Amino acid sequence: MLDDFLTRAALAGIGLSVATGPLGSFVVWRRMAYFGDATAHAAILGVALALATDLPVGLGTLVVALAMALTVAALTAKGWAIDTMLGVLAHSALAFGLVAVSFVPGVRTDLSAWLFGDILAVSRYDLVFVWTGALSAAALLAWRWQALLTATLNEDLAHASGLNPARERLILTLALAVVVAVAIKVVGALLIAAMLIIPAAAARSTARSPEAMALTATGIGALSVLGGLYLSLWQDTPAGPSIVVVAASLFALLATVGRRFG
Repeated sequence: MLDDFLTRAALAGIGLSVATGPLGSFVVWRRMAYFGDATAHAAILGVALALATDLPVGLGTLVVALAMALTVAALTAKGWAIDTMLGVLAHSALAFGLVAVSFVPGVRTDLSAWLFGDILAVSRYDLVFVWTGALSAAALLAWRWQALLTATLNEDLAHASGLNPARERLILTLALAVVVAVAIKVVGALLIAAMLIIPAAAARSTARSPEAMALTATGIGALSVLGGLYLSLWQDTPAGPSIVVVAASLFALLATVGRRFG
């Protein structure tokens, strides 16, 4: 079964959805869209680092994405104007990454794969890497679910409950870095944030509880992957962007239904 490249692509996308559903819900609740962008854009610098040092690309992107996420978290804690800093860091990291990649021989022609993903080229090793990373991130979120919800709802309430909001932010930061590292092969650096935000935003229109929203977002993400792969096969369109197009269409549909039926 795994010899079929479409089957491997579908399994990789569904595995990614297992993590992006619950994590994307927290990104939406905490209004961290730019945070996800900055971490995803930094992944290109991780690709350049990995290619230049012959390290696994997943490891390079994980290290740099985690470094970017921790930097943003530290600046936020110190009271920096977060919107401005995220804009500066996101675009700077992407530019540095693109310039760095250009110095690595033989990579320039494959750059679009890292920007927009190449899910149809997912190998068995990539499939194991994606599922391992996605399940690890999902397990981390499940373990700290109630604490993360409390810290998201009200940090004063979290303090009163004996929780440390800074620690919960760090857990989200770690989960986000892991998801970015496993997602760059599937949807690319420029589309990772879309897969985090759009399914969660679509689920928000119909879900009646945080848990239902996370599960619905996971389902929408998986459906977007399958629909996007079908659209790519049918119309010969790029697979990564096609997945996001299907996700955006589902968002528009569910937002309309949600408004009409309250």
